[in-house]
Amino acid sequence: MKKFIIAILAMLPMLASAAGPSIQLDEANNDLRDKASLKRGFEAFINNCLACHQLQYQRYNRTFDDLGISNEDGLANYMYTGEKVGDHITNTMPAKDAAKWFGGAPPDLTLEARFRSPDWIYTYLRSFYVDESRPFGVNNKVFKDVGMPHVLQNLQGVKTIDEHGNLSEATGGSMTTEEYDTFVRDITNFLEYTGEPNKLERESLGYWVIGFLFILLFFAYLLKKEYWRDVH
Repeated sequence: MKKFIIAILAMLPMLASAAGPSIQLDEANNDLRDKASLKRGFEAFINNCLACHQLQYQRYNRTFDDLGISNEDGLANYMYTGEKVGDHITNTMPAKDAAKWFGGAPPDLTLEARFRSPDWIYTYLRSFYVDESRPFGVNNKVFKDVGMPHVLQNLQGVKTIDEHGNLSEATGGSMTTEEYDTFVRDITNFLEYTGEPNKLERESLGYWVIGFLFILLFFAYLLKKEYWRDVH
């Protein structure tokens, strides 16, 4: 028992870390039924994220089918390095080199929305700020001392943070705040989809199962009344 208690106490820091940031997360308000948003998010991921982050549990052709993209369109506009449509969405960055460059290999993002939550991703991508003490000159309010550079800085611009932890408005980006928020929401929407591609189907099936159980309950009640009709 003593060893068990010691093990639990040793795990508490890790559990606290896994609980996520203490800051208030902004709501992503994703809509997995919005195919246009998912396609924009897919394109944004391919163009801005795939060089470092893989989706090694997601295949191109599954993504094309779900998002209403033909294989021909997918090959022409979403696949740039000679992959086959049946391949997983991966990159060619060597993990050992990436670990040297960033202090750790960039994580696979297939299940990131399920692990972190869509709200976490949405807030994280909007919370970089200038920090000259960091290797890439930026830090993040959601993920302190993150090793990732702000790869979307040319779109959002730069933010600063005051002594109270408040972020300034972004300046110098090619997008307005509203445009950038929509851009990030599309990426978040797409990553929520990759975390569970059949989520909408599962939820739809769930309603049918619940309806069937209610019908079964009704007939079970009638059967119970019939069995107990003559019992006094």
